[in-house]
Order: sequence, then C-alpha cells, then structure tokens
Amino acid sequence: MKKLVLPLSLMVPFLIFSQQRKKDTATTRVTDIEEVVFQKKATGRTNDLTNVRISAKEAKSVASINGGIEGLLKTLPSVNSNTELSSQYMVRGGNYDENLIYINDIEIYRPFLIRNSQQEGMSIINPDMVSAVNFSAGGFEAKYGDKMSSALNIYYREPEKFEVSGEASLIGGRLTTGLASKNKKFTALFSGRYRNTNLVLNTLKEDTDFNPTYWDFQSYLNYHVSDKFSMSFIGYYSKNDYQMIPKAKSVTFGSLQQPITVNIGYGGQENDQYKNMMGTFSMNYKPADKWKLTLDAFAYQNREREYYTIQSAYELQTFDPVTQQPVTSFDVGGQIEHARNDLFVRTYGTQFRAKFSPNVNTDFEVGFKYEKENLKDLTNEWKLVDSAGYSLPRPEIIDPRTGTTGDLKLAYYIAGQNNIEPTRLSAYAQYSQKFYWGASKVFVNAGVRVANWSFNKETIFSPRAQFAIKPDWDSDMLFKISGGIYYQAPFYKEIKDLDGNFNSNIKSQRSIQVILANDYEFQMYDRPFKLTTELYYKKMDNLIPYYMDNVRIRYSGQNNSKGYAYGIDTRLFGEFVPGVDSWLSASYARVYENIDGRGDIPRPTDQRLRFAMFYQDYMPSFPSMRVNLTLVYAMGLPTGAPVMFNSNGQPDFGSAYNYQQTLPSYKRVDLGLTKVFIDPKEKNKRSGFWGNFEELTLGVQVFNAFNINNTVANQWITDYNSNYMYPVPVRLTGRFFNVKLEFKL
Repeated sequence: MKKLVLPLSLMVPFLIFSQQRKKDTATTRVTDIEEVVFQKKATGRTNDLTNVRISAKEAKSVASINGGIEGLLKTLPSVNSNTELSSQYMVRGGNYDENLIYINDIEIYRPFLIRNSQQEGMSIINPDMVSAVNFSAGGFEAKYGDKMSSALNIYYREPEKFEVSGEASLIGGRLTTGLASKNKKFTALFSGRYRNTNLVLNTLKEDTDFNPTYWDFQSYLNYHVSDKFSMSFIGYYSKNDYQMIPKAKSVTFGSLQQPITVNIGYGGQENDQYKNMMGTFSMNYKPADKWKLTLDAFAYQNREREYYTIQSAYELQTFDPVTQQPVTSFDVGGQIEHARNDLFVRTYGTQFRAKFSPNVNTDFEVGFKYEKENLKDLTNEWKLVDSAGYSLPRPEIIDPRTGTTGDLKLAYYIAGQNNIEPTRLSAYAQYSQKFYWGASKVFVNAGVRVANWSFNKETIFSPRAQFAIKPDWDSDMLFKISGGIYYQAPFYKEIKDLDGNFNSNIKSQRSIQVILANDYEFQMYDRPFKLTTELYYKKMDNLIPYYMDNVRIRYSGQNNSKGYAYGIDTRLFGEFVPGVDSWLSASYARVYENIDGRGDIPRPTDQRLRFAMFYQDYMPSFPSMRVNLTLVYAMGLPTGAPVMFNSNGQPDFGSAYNYQQTLPSYKRVDLGLTKVFIDPKEKNKRSGFWGNFEELTLGVQVFNAFNINNTVANQWITDYNSNYMYPVPVRLTGRFFNVKLEFKL
C-alpha cells in the first residue's frame, strides 16, 4: 500500500520543477480573452475551489447496499467509513456529525438517535432526482455553514418531458415520475422508495429475527412565472421501522494459540421508529443579468422513538487448538439493556441570498439565515451487568462469608427531560474573482460568516479564503491553497451531557485548517487523466470528547479537549477504459486529541492508511455487457478501552489512556454486472411495446464478493475471575447476491 501512496505524492513535485514556461505571445492572450474559464457553466456551478464534482449517473450504477451518492463518496481518498450498512461517513479525522449536507442550497438533517447502522435505512438523497453533486472535504467557502469537516451540496433536476423510471431488486425498489408542460414553465418530479434489508442482515450469522422497513416520498416542483421569476418546492417524508428479536449468537475470536468462543442467549426485543418530514419553498428573481436574488422558507420535523428491553446471558470458553474440544469455561454472566428514548426536533426559518456578477469573472455573494428550533428530549436508558451473581460495578466485599449489603449498582443510568426553543442567526459575505497574473490564470475566493445561537449565547466569526493559480506551462497544472477558521456549531448531540441533560455552557468546537492542493491533467494512451494531491493540517480546540458505539456518537458535553489532524490525499481519475470514468484513491491521515491535559491520544476516527477504487468496464465486442467494481481497504479505527463508569454511574473518558484497542482493517469488494437491453444513446430505436422504453437494464450485484468478516465495533464482556474484559467483535454482513432491474419510459 505504501508503494502506491508515495509515488503519487512525489509525482507532483517532480512535475513542478520539470516545467518550463511557454514561449508564445502571452500578452496577446491577455488582451483578447475576456473570460477566465476554470470550469464549464452547468447546473449547480460553484466558485468553491475545493469542490469535487460527482456524476449522478455513476452514483446510480455503483454497486452498494445503500447505493446512491454516499456509496460513491466513500471511494474518495478523504472519506472513510467502516460499515457498508450506513450512508454516513467520516472526513479527514472528523466524525459522522461534522458534515454539512444541502439540497438546492438548503441544509438538511439526519436522524439523531440511530446507534446501529442496521437501523439507518436509506439516505435522504434520491439518486433518481439528482442533477449535480458538489463535495468539499474541507476548506470550503463561506456560504456553507458551521461544520468542521465537509460540505455536500446536491442539486435536484427538472424533467424536460413526461418520464417514468424505476428500479426493482431483492432489497427494495423505487419509482420516479417526471412531468413538464409544453412550454416547460411547470415541471414536477415525484419519487417513492422502499427498502427491506432483511435478506442482507441474515448474512450476519446469528439467530435473530429482523424486520427493518424503510420508505420515503419526495417531490420537486418548479414554476417559471417568467424569464426573471420562478418558484420551487421540495417535499420530503420518510418512515423507518426497525424491529429486532435476538435469539442466540456464537462468536469465535482470540488467536490461533488461544481461540475463545462466547455463546450468547437473548430475550426481549427492540422496536424503533424514525419519522422525518421536510418542506422548502424558494423564490428566485433575476431583475437583471448581473443580479440573482433567492428567498427560501423551510421547515423540518424529526420524530424518533427508541424502545428496547433486551436480556442476554453469555458463556466464555476456550478450546484446544488441536482437538477443538472445550478446555476451560472462563465465566458466565448476563446483562439487561433498557431504553425508552423519545426525541422531537422541529426547525423552521427563512434565508435570503443575493448574488451580483458585474462581469463574467467576478461574483459578490451575501446571505442571511434565521432559524427557530424546538427540541424535546425524553431519555430513560440504563444497563445492568451481572457476572457470577454479582452486579457490576459492585461495592467492596469486606467479609466474603457475609457478602455485602450495598445497593444494586447499574453499569450506567441516563435520564433527562429537556425542552428548549432557541434561535439561530447567521450571515455570510464572500467575493470571487478570476483574472490573469501575467500569463497565469488566478482565482481568488474570500469570505466571512458570523453566527449566533441564543441557547449558549455564543457568537462565532469564521473567515475563509481560497487561492488558485494555473501557470502558463506546457503541462496542465493548477495549484491551490485554502483554509480558514471552521466551527462545529453545537446542536442536539453536542449539548447533551452524559447524565442526559442539556449543557447551556457548551461552546462551539473550533478547527483552523490549511489545505495545499495540486491538480495535474494529462493524456495517457490518448485518454484524459487527472491526478489530484492534497496536503492538509487542522489545529483544533474546544473539542468535546466522545466515544463511538457502532455509528452512535456519545459526547461528554464538556469542552475539555484539544487536538490536531494532518494527512495527504491522492486520486488518479480518468478513462482507464475508453469512454467511462474510473479512479484510484489513496490517503494517509492521523488525528489526535488531548483530554484534560493528559497527553495526545488517537481520536476514535483516526483513519491512518486507506485505499479505494471505483472501476468501470465493458466488453469491447459486446458493449452492452458492463461491470463496475468498488474496492475499499482501510486500517482499523481505534476503539480504546471500554468506557469505564465512576461511582456515580457516569462514563470516564480517562480510561482510554489506560488501554488502546484497534479494530481489524476494513476490507470490502462490491461487484456489479449489468446487461443493457435498451441504451438511451443508441440511434436505432425499437418499435412496438419496447419502443416505449428509453432505457432497460438487468444486473446482478455481489456485495462483499470475497465474504470478508469485517468488524464495526467491539462488545466488551468481563471475566469476573480475572477482571479481564474481552473485546468480542460485532461483525458486519457477509456475501449477498442481489438482482436489480432498472427501466425508464
């Protein structure tokens, strides 16, 4: 792996020093060319230099359990995820909560209570409705909000005529309808999706009854009153039901010299519900070609219920490595996990954006946003651990003959009733300019944003800047530097401390970022390629320590940590096969924190080395036979020691300094094989019934093609006799074959 990363990272400096300036009439070029073009004008065009544009068509075809945009994002060098069941991702050492997501420039939210990737269901982003995807892994422009890691902006499309498209597979389907009036003044796009991953979850090799059902409906309406004025509406509703009745599970772990098996029996069940609704209404007005004014009104509601009571009993055993017979039974024990958690989140508000472009190379942008929030949180969650007849933790036994008369101690108990209605205000202003510096093209983007939250009475100020230069060299190269001060504005998860209450003294986490980047475009084998290399450094303070359990992040609720992150990302993008795009990604990254001045320690998202590939191909003699492959290798994330609880039943993050445990590397290959029966690009259209189809494909997807047992987290089980805690791996899904039919009328 290192042999791949080093040549890519060293190639750029070598090319820089080998270039010579062109000997041509540079002065004439400056005089004759008015517009400095860095990228073509298109839907969702942005001035953000850190932006990576992703193809919506490729996102639909990618072989992934969740599919869609996030499935393709996870093949980028800066994006990491150690579970295929989740659409969430981590970027450059950040966690799942540090990423901005927009649809048509309006920020959206994910569910908050989800703790297990099996519960998550579908992403809010419907790939059938997408026209453009812009992604920034850091150093993004001032118009984007206050998060420390990344910004993803999705633009929905307007249909040009009546259309019906859909997909059906073994794990779900979707149906999308588009309408457009004759003069195209009115357009409408409707889409519904359904998914049930029961068949996939049955590959977990455990005796559990799963019934996870997820469905959603989205609409995108546009009415163009005139060439200068238009209105649009986005509506969204989703409902996820997750039911689980565990029965038994057996996991073998340890080493070849000392294999250990834990046998677990269960009683009880889990029943979770997540309902999300969103509506946005936008008005766009262009009084002149140089002006664009937008007024948005939005409302979002999230209703989540997490109910479970699960009792489990376990037995730890070792086996003779030769005879495979049981040798020793270490311990028996059990636990009860109970939760009755309810969350209601409602946000509504308005935002105004204005853009003034005095010429094709200059943009001025300003914006203001008002947001009213309503959070109601009811938490009742506890865990009882029993080992050899004793509840843990337990009072010290003074006389073993009489035992102890101490109270029953729960492993932890979290209870809270919170209801707040704060107001959030934010504004930004930014300036973008393209010009020539001698014969070199230059781009500058600088801006600032300010925000205030009434709950903690904090005002944050975030300056950001980007600079790029394209030298007049024989080789097509672009050098970029970007950075600024980025805040993680607290919301529901960050303000909730470990006893279940909201902390009004919490402050925004802060990250000072610098990113150096180079883009090199070249021809190889008469085909276009692009090599990107990025170096970054983040200095962070006011951090809120957290621990991760599967995909749930539990914060301490205190700003008692600081840290830093650094790394290098490389990506080779191009036509490995003529006519279709593929890419290779490699990255090296580290992220550390210092809690209460105890010293640097890796954060739970310390990614280290990662390699990914997205590859597309077809048979030259039969171009209708196509294949796409995604491959990911990522070193395991640190899990630290199991979180210890003090005498008050609250977690102590200092335990992470006593012992470090790292998950196994995440390795996965997903393969998609497709037969195209009707291609929209073919010139000879079919007649009769098949003439109604614009596109028709049938494919087979192989998820986890090599059936690798990946681990998403550890479940810690205590041996009472030795007080040793065994990390029992929580496995991810195995190999699964899916059949998918796609059509478009």
